[in-house]
Amino acid sequence: MNDHTTHSIAQGARVPDRNSNTLELEAEAKGRVGSLAMVWPYLKTYRKRVVLAVVALTAAAAATLAVPMAVRRMIDFGFDPENNTLIDQYFGMLVVLVGFLAAASAARFYFVSWLGERVVSDIRRDVFAHVMRLHAAFFDGAKSGEIISRLTADTTQIKSVVGSSISIALRNLFLFIGAVVMMVITSPKLSLLVLAAIPLVVLPMVAFGRNVRKRSRAAQDTLADATAYASEAIGAVRTLQNFTAEKSASARFAGAVDEAFDAARAAVGARAALTAFAIFTVFASVVAVLWYGSLDMLAGNISPGSLSQFVLYSVFAAGSLGALSQVWGEVAQAAGAAERLGELLAIDRVIAAPANPAVLDKVAGAVSFQDVSFSYPGAPDAPILHNVTIDIAPGETVALVGPSGAGKSTLFSLLTRAYDATGGQVLLDGTEIRTLEPEELRKHLSIVPQETVIFGASIAENIGLGNPQAGLDAIEAAARAARADEFIIKIAGGYDAVVGERGITLSGGQRQRIAIARAILKDAPVLLLDEATSSLDAESETLVQHALEQLMEGRTTLVIAHRLATILKADRILVMEAGRIVESGTHESLQQQGGLYARLADLQFQVRTAAE
Repeated sequence: MNDHTTHSIAQGARVPDRNSNTLELEAEAKGRVGSLAMVWPYLKTYRKRVVLAVVALTAAAAATLAVPMAVRRMIDFGFDPENNTLIDQYFGMLVVLVGFLAAASAARFYFVSWLGERVVSDIRRDVFAHVMRLHAAFFDGAKSGEIISRLTADTTQIKSVVGSSISIALRNLFLFIGAVVMMVITSPKLSLLVLAAIPLVVLPMVAFGRNVRKRSRAAQDTLADATAYASEAIGAVRTLQNFTAEKSASARFAGAVDEAFDAARAAVGARAALTAFAIFTVFASVVAVLWYGSLDMLAGNISPGSLSQFVLYSVFAAGSLGALSQVWGEVAQAAGAAERLGELLAIDRVIAAPANPAVLDKVAGAVSFQDVSFSYPGAPDAPILHNVTIDIAPGETVALVGPSGAGKSTLFSLLTRAYDATGGQVLLDGTEIRTLEPEELRKHLSIVPQETVIFGASIAENIGLGNPQAGLDAIEAAARAARADEFIIKIAGGYDAVVGERGITLSGGQRQRIAIARAILKDAPVLLLDEATSSLDAESETLVQHALEQLMEGRTTLVIAHRLATILKADRILVMEAGRIVESGTHESLQQQGGLYARLADLQFQVRTAAE
């Protein structure tokens, strides 16, 4: 967390507007239920389950539509004093029909719920996999908490639709169509009264649905903002506590939650209004039909059983239409979630390989930067590197030094293809790295970063990240080579000990040695060391430096260092300033040149001598 963020939290600033992000996660909402089409490819994968769900759904709807006919026959013929056995038969058949309806409904619920859970799991898997392969520029402006919100809250909305709402919608659509057909067959005259009310329900339902969808999208966006802030604050909780900013941080999150509640309340209000309008309109028409039908029955134009059958069908039709209006609101809400997920999936994988990528069978470790220039995306007028050319032989150790902002770490980012150079070429063993699959390139590179990333898993799992196929013996051997075994065996649980989120239970030196063990286990021919000892105390630095020297043996090594004492043994030192290489040589030759390196060295060694 930077100083600006800490200051904003301490001041209790409100969550920034989404449109102010340096890199927006989504385009303007299109507001179309068609966004749910993204679900169809996933459903097609499980065609048999879809067919079984549709069959069960159709059977349940058909059984429901058969109930009014059974009621009509029971009313018109079952209460005949001259044949008492008929009423027993009709009631018996009615029980059988209801049993079939129950079984079909249970099957429909199972298959549809299974599809909802399976499809959403697949969507979450694919979205996460896509995000993991996106370029660094995306993460420069994205909020991790917002991405997590899309993986959880938005996919839950889709699960609700796929696993419930679509089934309910189809069931009620079948019931509505079937009920209308049977109403026309039973009494065409009465059917006209019911059908006349349909446009009064459907047209406002569509208009209300657009409003619901818009408000639901706003509610999801504000909730994502609150989630993003919570994720950031929890990750930096010690900083907040050290600056006694807990209350202001809590107030800021409370404000974000209240804003999300207000947006959700507006969406719920719109859906409630839609539901109330639909139910009143539909059932008012049923009352009108019942009144008119009663007059017809008194006039002898329709039998009591037929009127009962018609009323039941009209209730089915009205209830189905009312349910459709309610489901429409849920579908509209899920459409907003589908838009957000679709936009995330639509983000191009900028760092990618050509159609026919090159393959490196055995890498010696020759690294070359040829006339390389670079500007960060969005800042083409502020170049970071200017025509840099470096040739590094296999097994050579080259150190990069210079003031902050000189472009040292940018060279690492280009070599690992976090970004692509805007000019020139980067080559590995003579092969332009843009012709390789990023994964193919990176498996030949090991990096020990300045800020070591430790996951909330066991020590063995953290080291094993360097080679997921490695066994425990190989992991322990890597730990011993990195001088990490000596503290691991003293921890309760040893290699199985869980070190907490971001390795919070470990010291800086211990985290660095785990990172070195991870790099040793990977055993890549090219090693990148980015200020690997800059934040360590003298004792930890000595231990880590010994481990690094063993790791560097036989590997091409690029070292970024501010502490010049750590690179005295480098084969070559390159001095960078303002994105250019201004000096090159060994420590002794650069000292004699009396340039930038000599000034930096004199300053550091004088300070160290004075401190000693």
